[in-house]
Amino acid sequence: MARSSLVDDISEALLSQIVSGALPIGGALPSEAELCEKHGVSRVTVREAIKTLAAQRVVDVQRGRGTFVLPHSAWTGLEAVLRATAFGADDGRASLQLIEVRRMIETGAAALAAERRSDDELVQLEECVEGMRAAHAADDLAMFVEHDIRFHDVVLRATGNVFVAVLFEPLARVMRAKREQTSAVRVIQEHAIEQHAFVLAALRSGDADAARRAMDAHMTQTAQDLEHFVLGRTGE
Repeated sequence: MARSSLVDDISEALLSQIVSGALPIGGALPSEAELCEKHGVSRVTVREAIKTLAAQRVVDVQRGRGTFVLPHSAWTGLEAVLRATAFGADDGRASLQLIEVRRMIETGAAALAAERRSDDELVQLEECVEGMRAAHAADDLAMFVEHDIRFHDVVLRATGNVFVAVLFEPLARVMRAKREQTSAVRVIQEHAIEQHAFVLAALRSGDADAARRAMDAHMTQTAQDLEHFVLGRTGE
């Protein structure tokens, strides 16, 4: 039986090559013999690693022909999809779909947070907005992204619902990469500060509907900024 750690290592290595484009969509994986030689493992380990990717619909094993990389739209493994998105292996569709998922989760979270947030959490949110302003003035991208991400983390915690943060956690890694991409544009930072301030005001008011609308407007602005300033879809 193949050791699970070795299987994970090989499947991870293959996924990295697929995500980077070294193993292109529609292309065939190297033969079992080639993979065994390259990674210094047994055929059983290679087969188990390929089964792991096949279970996530990253590859398709065709008897007598080989193993082929499937398009991203066929992938069912969340980790694989997030890896592809973080690497930028799309034309913007996945980034916009990520915002759609954020909208679904975060608008509801904002509504709950408006009714349940503590005074301490409100102070933390205020500190995040002020931190974004200071980072913008100092032209400190890393600090800006840090305060931005923390703001949304506090909103999720303020819901008082443990499942919200658990559902959102897998998106955290790719969201950081995308925020670094979009927040590098200073006008996007200005829009983000304004929108976060609106969300903060709604949360402070305790009005669930107002908080939901404010977060929804923030997601709309984020999508518009992505399309206009990052993807260059000025004509849409």
